[in-house]
Amino acid sequence: QVQLVESGGGLVQPGGSLRLSCAASGINFSIYHVGWYRQAPGKQRELVATLSNGGDTTYADFVKGRFTISRDNAKNTMSLQMNSLKPEDTAMYYCSAKRSWPAREYWGQGTQVTVSS
Repeated sequence: QVQLVESGGGLVQPGGSLRLSCAASGINFSIYHVGWYRQAPGKQRELVATLSNGGDTTYADFVKGRFTISRDNAKNTMSLQMNSLKPEDTAMYYCSAKRSWPAREYWGQGTQVTVSS
């Protein structure tokens, strides 16, 4: 059974930092491309950052320079370090693991991040 379990969300003041983690089980994690997405109330889910199985990263413009995605294949985990948080970063954050062939995509259940004073 494949599971992705996020942790690390919470309430933080503007300008603060949080580190999200996602633990994967049931997959050969190292061959998957991983990513973080978020969804705010009333909005569509949007991509935050991705990290390929080869180490290539992409970031949404709104997080460039503030967020860093990483992975530890030995521990089957991925992380999202979020710095200089803004109220508009408030959302449910989801981790994802995807492979191209055969096509597989898995999602975590989400962890809430709230940025508020």
